[in-house]
Amino acid sequence: MQEQIEFIVSNAKGKPENIVHENNYCPFCDVESLTNIFKYEDDRIWLMNKYRVLADSMQTVLIESSDHNGDWSNYSSKNAGEIMEFALRCFDEMRADPKYKSVIMYKNFGPHSGGSLLHPHMQIIGLDKVDAYTHVHENNFEGKDYLKIGNASLNISTEPILSFLEFNIRIKDISDAQSMADAVRMLTNYILNKFFNGKFDSYNLFFYHVNDEIICKLIPRINTSPVVMGYKMPQVDNLEQIEKVSKEVIDFNSDFK
Repeated sequence: MQEQIEFIVSNAKGKPENIVHENNYCPFCDVESLTNIFKYEDDRIWLMNKYRVLADSMQTVLIESSDHNGDWSNYSSKNAGEIMEFALRCFDEMRADPKYKSVIMYKNFGPHSGGSLLHPHMQIIGLDKVDAYTHVHENNFEGKDYLKIGNASLNISTEPILSFLEFNIRIKDISDAQSMADAVRMLTNYILNKFFNGKFDSYNLFFYHVNDEIICKLIPRINTSPVVMGYKMPQVDNLEQIEKVSKEVIDFNSDFK
């Protein structure tokens, strides 16, 4: 089974960037110039990625909001719920297409997340030949539930995929998108403002369908450890630290609006 995907360097030529250089041009603000749009609901847009750098794939972008500085940490509950529901619908639409070996949806935020554009967006990618979930297992989402937000259950992975700390938000189906959105709003605020005294300025969101549940994995990001890069060996928080963070999130959530 093919496990690697080719990166087409030539297709990245001219790719815009404004995470580091914030005054650079933003193509997602220039809505009139956008092409190959699949869905457009209010200011949420799902369209083809202009810079398709992955071979044998369908790369798409989901623009979350017209607010260039919008983010899950500052969306209103209503707006976040609408964005989450829209994103999950688009994700499922692509997953239903049998021509793809696998479909992934994720979000980059901040200079350490692997992203290039500040404007809030996600990526939905259909892979023709690669199963992106080969190295992802059910145990990567297991952990003690420590909080419930609406119909969303929250835990911290005791066996993370690669990061030292991975938050999991689990819902039964898309009808619980609002609960997932509220959990993401709270956790992104916690990560950017409270966790390690605000040391983290970046995160990723990854979305999965596992055992009849929809799971959003939220990972705080800093520079990746060389142990991970060189050996694919995650450094895992001990249970005492996981318990400490869980209690801190519970306290943070009690004051979160």
